[in-house]
Formats: sequence, structure tokens, C-alpha cells
Amino acid sequence: MLNPKQKEYLKKHLITRLNESLGKAQGTLSDISDIRSRFPDEIDAASFASDMGLTLRIRERESRLIKKIRDALERLEDGTFGFCEECGEEIPYKRLMARPVTTFCIHCKKEQEAGEKVKGDLHRVVDYLVQ
Repeated sequence: MLNPKQKEYLKKHLITRLNESLGKAQGTLSDISDIRSRFPDEIDAASFASDMGLTLRIRERESRLIKKIRDALERLEDGTFGFCEECGEEIPYKRLMARPVTTFCIHCKKEQEAGEKVKGDLHRVVDYLVQ
């Protein structure tokens, strides 16, 4: 069980990460909003739009992280933080330090990833056979 000091440390860490991610998201919105004023030339605007597409994909990943951080903060508040959602066992503090948004112990995470790999392999075989 996490002690109060560990919980407080993880909470501060999560809040810091959340604020960083929200700042990045706000910066992206600002960049997008004034695209026409910065690039009257169509070629420059097209180049910027291409770069912005990549940036938006990165920010999409960031937005998923923001949700995971918010969920972790909620779990800290309601007392469910640090327990595997699959087996219910306590997630070791070292794992929480490395990945504070995790909801799985390492054993269950490995099983989940193995299952996803099998599903992906199966989809590739089916796709190959259908062609």
C-alpha cells in the first residue's frame, strides 16, 4: 500500500505532467489559429500545414496522455490508485514511479500485450488470405 508521502509525490508528478501537456496543447491551438496571417504564400502555407499535421498527430497522443493523467489523479482521490484493474493486486511502487498512469501490474500488462500481438498476427493472416 502506498504511504501518504508516496501518494503526494506521485500526485505532484502527475499534476506537473498534466500542466506540461496542457501547455503544449494550448500552444498548438495558437499555432493553428493564425495560419493565414503568417503565410500569405500558398506554398509556405502548404508546408506549414504538412508540418502541423504531424504536430497534431503528436498532440493526439498527448491528449490521450492528458486523459490518463486525469484518470490517475481521480484514482488517487478515490483510493483505487495503484491497484491492477485486471487482477486487483497492488502495483509495485517502482512501476508506478516509472509509469504513474498505469492501471495494470507488469504481469497483466504483459498478458494484455501478448493478446494484442496474437490478435494483430491473426488479422494479418486473415488479410493475407482474403487477398
